[in-house]
Amino acid sequence: MSKTAVVLLSGGIDSATCLGIAKDQGFDIVAISFDYNQRHKVELEAAKLILQHYGITKHYIFNIGLFQKIGGSALTDTAVPVPQSLHVSDIGEDIPVTYVPARNMVFLSYALGVAEQNGADDIFIGVNALDYSGYPDCRPEFIESFAKTANLAIKSGVQGSQIQIHTPLIKLTKSEIISRGNSLGVPYHLTHSCYSPTEEGLACRHCDACLLRRQGFEDAGLVDPTRYHHAA
Repeated sequence: MSKTAVVLLSGGIDSATCLGIAKDQGFDIVAISFDYNQRHKVELEAAKLILQHYGITKHYIFNIGLFQKIGGSALTDTAVPVPQSLHVSDIGEDIPVTYVPARNMVFLSYALGVAEQNGADDIFIGVNALDYSGYPDCRPEFIESFAKTANLAIKSGVQGSQIQIHTPLIKLTKSEIISRGNSLGVPYHLTHSCYSPTEEGLACRHCDACLLRRQGFEDAGLVDPTRYHHAA
C-alpha cells in the first residue's frame, strides 16, 4: 500500500528535486504552493508544469496575505532591489535581502494542516543549509524544532502517528542536488529560479538564484536549460 507525502513545491530546482525523490521513494504526492505576494508568478506556473509532467493532480495553491504587510524582503517589497552580481563568489554569507521573514515557518504550518487532512505522515521540503547558510529557517535546528512542535499540535501526533519532515537536500551543494535530480529524471527545463525575471519569464542571469543555478549546472557537468534574458 502506497503512502502519501505532502511536498512543498515552489517551481524551483530544490523543490522539484524533492518531488522527484519523494516519487522515487514510492509516495503518492500532494503538492502545495504559495502565492505570498512575491514579485512574480512565474514560479507558480513552473510548479503547475512540473506537476503536469508527473501526472500529479492534487495541488493546493494558498494565497497568503500575510506577506503583503511585511516589507524588507527583495522578494515581496518592490522598494527593495533584487541584488545583482557577476559571480557566485560575490554572494555574501550574511542573511540576504531575499530572506522573507518567517516564510518557512508559515509554509510548513500549512503543509502540516494539508498532511493531516490527507492522512499523510510525511512532508518534504527543499531547504538547504549550504547555498544560503544565512537563512535562519533553512537550518537543521529549525526543522528539528518545528517537527517536535508539529507533533504536539495536531490530532494525529497526540494519538501516536508522528509527522516526519524530510529535508533530503539540506546538506547537499547545488551541483549535488542537480546531479541527484538528473539521475531521477527531474524536468529541470520546466523549473524556475530567477528572483527578477522579465515579463516573458526569462531569467535575469545575475541575481543570486540565477548565479547559484548556473554554477550548479556547470559544476555538475550538465547543460543549464534555463532561458536567460541577457546573453552575458
